[in-house]
Amino acid sequence: MPSLETQLSKLLQDKGLTIGTVESATGGMIAEWLTSIPGSSKYFKGGLVTYQNELKIRLAGVKYETLLAYGAVSPQVAEQMAAGGRKALGVDICISDTGIAGPGGETADKPVGLFYLGLATPEGVWNRKFIFKGDRNKNRESAAAAALKWAIERLGGATTP
Repeated sequence: MPSLETQLSKLLQDKGLTIGTVESATGGMIAEWLTSIPGSSKYFKGGLVTYQNELKIRLAGVKYETLLAYGAVSPQVAEQMAAGGRKALGVDICISDTGIAGPGGETADKPVGLFYLGLATPEGVWNRKFIFKGDRNKNRESAAAAALKWAIERLGGATTP
């Protein structure tokens, strides 16, 4: 089975669509994976790494009030990051992530490994919640893989479990 990046690359090219990313906890890993495919400039326009809230607001269009009400690691912020990134980057599809990679940073209601992904397309904006159980790097990799799988599914492709 081809890699997730290869599968998504083919789907995007077959459908003539562009993609971009707005990343927080993955720190650019999703964009790195997408650009590992030769010819990715045909469909990947760019990505934003908005690690700090200030940049989530300024670059990705997240509302200060949303951050205040729900915190950076929330489904609302993931959706606003994806929608804002889609607009800022001028892409058909935008994937976002926000999470707690670990080993620290957890709170009573937000454990290490909690990630929210956002996905924005012309049809709408959605979020998905994940709780990964690895170390920092494994959690980031799991989130990046989940983001690519979700984009593949959204475009009508099938992925391996």
